[in-house]
Amino acid sequence: MKFIVSSSALLKQLQQISGVINANTVLPILEDFLFEVEKNKLTIVATDLETVMKVQLDVEAKDTGRVCIPAKILIDSLKNIPDQPLTFNIDKNYGVEITSDNGKYKVMGENPDNFPKEPVSDDTTSFTMTSSALVTAISKTLFAVSNDDLRPAMTGVFFEMDKKGLQFVATDAHRLVRYKRKEVSCPKNDSMIVPRKPLNLLKGALPGNEDELTISYNTNHLFVKHGTTQMSCRLIDARFPDYKVVIPVDNPYKLVVNKNDFQGALRRVGVFSNKSTNQVVLSISGSELQLTAQDIDFSFEGNERMKCQYNGEDLQIAFNAKFLIEMLNAAESDDVTVDLSTSTKAGIIKPTEQDENEEMLMLVMPLMLNS
Repeated sequence: MKFIVSSSALLKQLQQISGVINANTVLPILEDFLFEVEKNKLTIVATDLETVMKVQLDVEAKDTGRVCIPAKILIDSLKNIPDQPLTFNIDKNYGVEITSDNGKYKVMGENPDNFPKEPVSDDTTSFTMTSSALVTAISKTLFAVSNDDLRPAMTGVFFEMDKKGLQFVATDAHRLVRYKRKEVSCPKNDSMIVPRKPLNLLKGALPGNEDELTISYNTNHLFVKHGTTQMSCRLIDARFPDYKVVIPVDNPYKLVVNKNDFQGALRRVGVFSNKSTNQVVLSISGSELQLTAQDIDFSFEGNERMKCQYNGEDLQIAFNAKFLIEMLNAAESDDVTVDLSTSTKAGIIKPTEQDENEEMLMLVMPLMLNS
């Protein structure tokens, strides 16, 4: 089998899907890309058994064939080859010879029959949404996903579908993010939990534009298709916690602050907080917000005052500064509203202005105040 392909186009496509490949895999063949050539089209597949990503690009080829090529050496060599056509020659023992304008490189491929089969997309339900809407939804929820493998349901993002919109929920039990896209219409009421890794890969591979994506799913797998790129992944088989019960219905006190000023103050004061809790105490009275952090073990202390708009009784409440900073990153308005009630009840953060097609709510649990 022989084909000719542009080195830069090939590298770009390989880098897009190489994130699927784990550094220490159980099966050596999982360290390879599967190359399939048919009718001047090259399809490249990468998998870790849970997630499969494939891309297609145009090549010059007279014949059809398949081969597995080790991923690391292929990408490392392409990074150093300037843009030019490369000729790939594959012999019957899967030896791969790559010829450039002034060089020849050889690498031993593997039998493509040993490469894992990808999941079949039968009996699926499909809907479409724009690429930017999905990328935004992933960016706004992924940071709140749990790393605790003992609670598998929380290690992914919960997709909740209905005809009126698509909702994305992520929680690690200390904070929760709920993000809704109202313009996406799904065929039926349904839900699924999508693992973190494939979502991260999609965030990197999809363009932040208005291109249309097709999203399909069945009981075990999710399939996403954008142009020549496709991804499928196994869904998390677990029950997502009933998040609606933890969102307080009545938080009467409203605090409105400038997002950047608040974030800056949290970063500066957070430096002096205890490293295991990152605790920063917010003391709110009138139109003044005071942030205080201390680490008693080292006699560190930091405090700052800033202006705010506050409607409610004077309140002292403590939060993890790191969590607040990450949540403020996800809010895209200049000001944010924090709904509070008592020092032991969750705070709700919302951007003051939101696009008509989106709705975002973030919840953060308070820390115990050191009396």
